[in-house]
Amino acid sequence: MAQQDTDVFVRLERFYDALPRPYARAEELGGLVLFVREGEGWPYYARPRIGAGTPSAADITAVRSRQRELGLPEAFEWVHETTPDLLAVARSAGLDVLLAPLLVLDPAALVPDLPVAGGTIRFVDPTADRFAADLAASRAVAQLGFGAPASPASPLGGALRTVPAGPAERDAATPRLSDALVASQQERSSSGDYHTAVVDSADGILATGAVMRSGDVAEVAGVATLPSARRRGYASQLTAALARRSLADGVGLVFLSAGDDDVARLYTKVGFRRVGTACVAEPAAAPL
Repeated sequence: MAQQDTDVFVRLERFYDALPRPYARAEELGGLVLFVREGEGWPYYARPRIGAGTPSAADITAVRSRQRELGLPEAFEWVHETTPDLLAVARSAGLDVLLAPLLVLDPAALVPDLPVAGGTIRFVDPTADRFAADLAASRAVAQLGFGAPASPASPLGGALRTVPAGPAERDAATPRLSDALVASQQERSSSGDYHTAVVDSADGILATGAVMRSGDVAEVAGVATLPSARRRGYASQLTAALARRSLADGVGLVFLSAGDDDVARLYTKVGFRRVGTACVAEPAAAPL
């Protein structure tokens, strides 16, 4: 492994450990640390404690018990290259593990700022009157985008003849957000450490994504497109715009995790390169 990539993994460990701390309580259980969000927002995960070695199956069992006690998802995340032995331990402890390609940006290879078909890329302004509406619509797009496979197939091998979710379904799925959640997100966005970008159109928001910063490292995450608006290049151009914003803010390392190899290839086309594997684990589904 090249020394540069080794340094990348050290920086990533510090990022993953530091990012939740302003918004969560950290509980250490053996070789793991569980981040418990304080206030409203997406729940966090458990991950290896820096400097503690490989967590044991007993550590995983203890964390899962605590997560159930707190009503939290039984979610674990780590980087395989940093804690390689944890994969076997997690599987032996009853977890299913998604092996997600981990990519970092090569700034010299970042594609130029290009227009998108049928819309424009806009960064959500936390001081604007429309901020709460933008936030709610973005969450609906993400819910629909992540909930629908990109290329569904029928049991007979043909494409399913279903109409992909579009603006009407987005509007129906748009949640009512609490004032506390909106205020918390406004504060985080105003800090400069969190940016949301959307593809806006005459039909409203069609795609969304965010970048989260801690120190000089930033992660692009949550990039999703409304199913009816796929195959227009929105995800790749949003990702490039978020990466470009991070570089302009002085970030030295921009990274992301892709859902699978096909998605990873999309990101390599805008300037990212694969350096490893991010592991995302949850309890294995009970057999039917």
